[in-house]
Amino acid sequence: MAPWDRRDPSWDRQDPSWDRQDPSAPLGGTAPLTPTPSPLWLLSNQTCVCQGAGIRSSNQRNLFPPLWAVHSVKASLPCVPADPALSLQSVAVCSWRSGAALRRFVGHEREVTKVTSALDSSRVFSASRDKTVMMWELHGASGPSQHFPGHELVVTGLAVSPDASQLCTGSRDNTVCKWDTETGECLARATISRNLVTHLCWVPGEPYVIQTSEDKTTRIWDSRELQVAHTFPAKQHIQTCCDVSQDGRYCLCSSQGGEATLWDLRQTRGRVCEYRGHFQTTTSCVFLPRGPALAPSVATSSSDSTVKVWHRDTAACLATLSLEGSGPLASLAACDSSTLLCASASSGIHVLRVGGGAEPALRELAAF
Repeated sequence: MAPWDRRDPSWDRQDPSWDRQDPSAPLGGTAPLTPTPSPLWLLSNQTCVCQGAGIRSSNQRNLFPPLWAVHSVKASLPCVPADPALSLQSVAVCSWRSGAALRRFVGHEREVTKVTSALDSSRVFSASRDKTVMMWELHGASGPSQHFPGHELVVTGLAVSPDASQLCTGSRDNTVCKWDTETGECLARATISRNLVTHLCWVPGEPYVIQTSEDKTTRIWDSRELQVAHTFPAKQHIQTCCDVSQDGRYCLCSSQGGEATLWDLRQTRGRVCEYRGHFQTTTSCVFLPRGPALAPSVATSSSDSTVKVWHRDTAACLATLSLEGSGPLASLAACDSSTLLCASASSGIHVLRVGGGAEPALRELAAF
């Protein structure tokens, strides 16, 4: 079986050094995390982390269990199954250049729902339906280095502070918790009626955390006292995901109504614009890092199997890609200004290239 499915032959030529490990090797193999000039080294911005996925051959696209979470950091991070029977409970670190599994973590008793990590940190965090969060060390043992139990229902939100010293979690039990990552101690807990958390993200350089909810609102939490600092006006539909621009100026939220909304965080704290065009739930949204050939942009994924790139300020749709046969698209992660990772329900992780210029293009480079 060859899990790395290259869609674009030119992908191989963009960086001749990328496949210093055999991309056709089974995902059951694990590459050692040792310092090396290879682009597979974690600090090379070419690895990703996510909830475990299945293994497939290039002509068998539906052997994956649903893949709901993918996260990209300085080294992009996706996931792969430790074992087909445990795939939904595992977390893996992979190279998005080759699809090779670098590390694999198993410890949750039920499906993993979210994964995250802090920039320049070697710690990875995972949330699960087993009501717990676990912390893993990229260069440590295969078992969790810290547990965070305490929620009464599935954990659906996960955000880590920029220095990785604190963690915020949210759940369908209507609570948001703050934790000390060193001790595992719960530092604060806040409960709001009907606040079924769907996503959390930390504002870069600030003590604030953005939270979306099934009560159709988006909240700003002050993590210092774990109090709500601001609540944006309720939308018509459940809010599914959120992201914050690197300069901390804007917040982006997606919705079951098929749209995404851009909010101002610094001045008016009002709505800036909306991005409309998906035909089903907008499941994920991300800001794209600024690139020399690309206008300020955001990307969204949807249950309608499409990914769209939008002009951040005008809300014009710049590019659309339909990933046929992939099922609902559950999560997006931006690796750099031109590379996106997209997690799907039926066909694993897709590596997408965003082209700049007068007419930006969005194409699939590979899938694993």
